[in-house]
Amino acid sequence: MIRANDIIDKVADYYPSADFDIIRKAYAYSAYAHRNQVRLSGEPYMVHPIEVANILAEMKMDVASIAAGLLHDTLEDDPMTSIEDLNLRFGDEITALVEGLTKINKIKFKSSREHQAENYRKMILAMVKDIRILIIKLADRVHNMRTLDFQKSDRRQAIAQETLDIYSPLANRLGISWIKQELEDQSLRYLQPAIYRELEDKVARKELENRAFIETIIKLVQRNLSHSGINAQVSGRLKHFYSIYRKMVRRDIAFEQIYDIIAFRILVADKAECYNVLGIIHTLWRPLPSRFKDFIGIPKANMYQSLHTTVIGPDGRHVEFQIRTHEMHQIAEMGIAAHWHYKEGYQLDDHDRKQMDWLRQMIEWQQDVDNPGEFLDSVKIDLFSEAVYVFTPTGEVKELPSGSTPIDMAYSIHSKVGDHCSGAKVNGKLVPLRYQLKNGEMVEIVTSTRQHPNKDWLAFVRTSKARTKIRQWVKKEEERRSIELGRELCEKAFSRVKQSFNQTLKSGKMQAAAEEFSLKHAEALLAAIGRGKLSARQVINRIFPELRKPQKGKGEKEDKKSAQKPVRDGISIKDIDDVMVRFAKCCNPLPGDDVVGFITRGRGLAIHRRNCRHVDHGNSERYMDVSWNLERSSSHLVKIKVMCEDAKGLLVALGTAISSQGANITSGSLKTTIDQKAHCYFEIQIKDLDHLKRVKMALRGVKGVYQVARIS
Repeated sequence: MIRANDIIDKVADYYPSADFDIIRKAYAYSAYAHRNQVRLSGEPYMVHPIEVANILAEMKMDVASIAAGLLHDTLEDDPMTSIEDLNLRFGDEITALVEGLTKINKIKFKSSREHQAENYRKMILAMVKDIRILIIKLADRVHNMRTLDFQKSDRRQAIAQETLDIYSPLANRLGISWIKQELEDQSLRYLQPAIYRELEDKVARKELENRAFIETIIKLVQRNLSHSGINAQVSGRLKHFYSIYRKMVRRDIAFEQIYDIIAFRILVADKAECYNVLGIIHTLWRPLPSRFKDFIGIPKANMYQSLHTTVIGPDGRHVEFQIRTHEMHQIAEMGIAAHWHYKEGYQLDDHDRKQMDWLRQMIEWQQDVDNPGEFLDSVKIDLFSEAVYVFTPTGEVKELPSGSTPIDMAYSIHSKVGDHCSGAKVNGKLVPLRYQLKNGEMVEIVTSTRQHPNKDWLAFVRTSKARTKIRQWVKKEEERRSIELGRELCEKAFSRVKQSFNQTLKSGKMQAAAEEFSLKHAEALLAAIGRGKLSARQVINRIFPELRKPQKGKGEKEDKKSAQKPVRDGISIKDIDDVMVRFAKCCNPLPGDDVVGFITRGRGLAIHRRNCRHVDHGNSERYMDVSWNLERSSSHLVKIKVMCEDAKGLLVALGTAISSQGANITSGSLKTTIDQKAHCYFEIQIKDLDHLKRVKMALRGVKGVYQVARIS
């Protein structure tokens, strides 16, 4: 087990005058707090905080971060530890870091999706206060992923998926590439174990061949650079497994068809030499124009800088080169941590502030997002999307997610520019608003005071800011129209019973009625009437009970009837008494899926998966809260796609795997490709989401299968 002195020795290498007593104190305090705890592996729990602190020392973080790494679980795991005690012993800075890292799973939310969204929101808010919180959290996640074998299978899957969804993209955003790559590979190992083992085996079998190829290229490049008087460090490596897997899935190809699994890195003294080296490489081999990227001229948002080029090398193999300076390489590997001055009183400089702009913008854009699902989707868009770099007419570079449109560009300039965007010119030519911007284009936004956001824009905008602002405007506009319609309906209904609507409104009776219907104010009541959730007659009956008409054959009061929660086809519907239910064919929801009900015109309530692309969250007034009633659920049809080797007897093996889990196949089809691959499509009867997961796991266990996916 690593000791305190091992960590101190590492810190002393890069910061000899550090306050090592703080590290010793934190080590001793953490050891005492965790003295009676053990990990699932059977090791003392103290192994974990020590490993986290060791990772931080290897990243050359400051003393406060390393101390917080040692103490990060004490507040939650030790009932005797308090914020006041930590503050007294370690001061404000370290206590703030530990408090920011403390888990928030004690907070109760209405659903797992809300819980997840709120966790991310709180994590991002904590990151804004001090980015070291996220760096320590990433170190914590790295060690947890290294020891994930000791968790139960379902827990391993959940942690690995969360790591791939959030922590790996966050590491990428901070530019810490080694953490990003390790988290991705570890996640793949647990999410797709068969594929991971297959990749591991195939890479190992080609190791000797690849090693010889790498040595040949390195010698050739070194010789040519030396002849040109360039002193360079050249190295070659295999791309990490997740990168290879993504390429196989994205291009729908086998491992044997990937010719650029080796990447070479050339480190030189300065920027000018980077471009000289690029010229020499292009002289040696023919470059692929579509695969050249200049991240030195236009750095990534995480300040990554490098020249990327792919050439057709020996034997026709595609070879990728990354050319950068030694300083650029340090930033590429360590990201913002490479800038971390470990001395006391460190403040972010302009370089680091620029790197953190995306984080502050994310918080700013999400301040008005109430729906946790919208927030969660926006975070994922911000973290996952590849970037496209475009220019304003003044030469300012704007970084946008790949697939962004002129409307996204307009909102990135200012909210008002986005709201009034009526057109755009790209490189001087008018383009449609749904045009997808490309790298290097110059974009000029055309505005008009007559133009307003359009709900149709939500179908093609990419940035979270544009999506949030459009939804806000649409929601306000629909609210205004609903209030107007509600007022009109009330005026007519009140007139029929010879009552004055305006006098009733002024007297405060409408406000009182609103409160009886659990609404905040009279305008909300009018909006509910305009949307059809309440009728003007219901309001009249509340305000003037003497005018209520008796209903023959109905002993139940209207109020009781409206409080019922009937069940239709395994679905419980809140606050509605009688409605026809159907399951949307576009997404085929299953019991266990996060679902939402959409009020259709004349066709009842359509049940969609919440992440269905046909769900328009901007039109949220037509959505109803629904939930699964598993006691009433029956079988549901689900379509799945299996990508596998085209081998004899494989179709029988797939059918057997499905049947072994108690699922019935209603139809199936098979398509083969030139490269001896097969795409199999099955329509099967499934009870719920857990049942589907068991079927998918059984299919992944069939030899030759490399992807199983649910399709709509």
